[in-house]
Amino acid sequence: MTPPQRQRRYPKPVPPPVSPPEEGERKNPERLYVIGGGEGNGERAGLDLVTLIVARADPPPSATPEQAALLRLCPAPLSVAELSAYLNLPFSVVTVLLSEMLTADLVQARAPIVRQKLPDRSLLEAVMHGLQKL
Repeated sequence: MTPPQRQRRYPKPVPPPVSPPEEGERKNPERLYVIGGGEGNGERAGLDLVTLIVARADPPPSATPEQAALLRLCPAPLSVAELSAYLNLPFSVVTVLLSEMLTADLVQARAPIVRQKLPDRSLLEAVMHGLQKL
């Protein structure tokens, strides 16, 4: 015998259907071009997704809103991928912004911490001998 099904006293309200975004709400390439600094006449720094970025200064008054947001996000090291996600900007635009900020010495780029693929053999032998003595 199966137990009776419970019914809610107050049914959950049904959310309204989501309409597609209007033309002004879509991301347009012109906006990204303006955020990235237009022509992109400077050299890009060699940044990849796991490069860690740390702010070295507070945002100057001449900083763009995106650069100020980057500086506020980076008191502690964050990867370029995380910054891109937090700002909801493409990786390429974030690298252009960070290249300008690296040139102005506002941020510092650090290589990610790479762990060794294999542990040290002497450490493994010491652990093995310690376990054998137990």
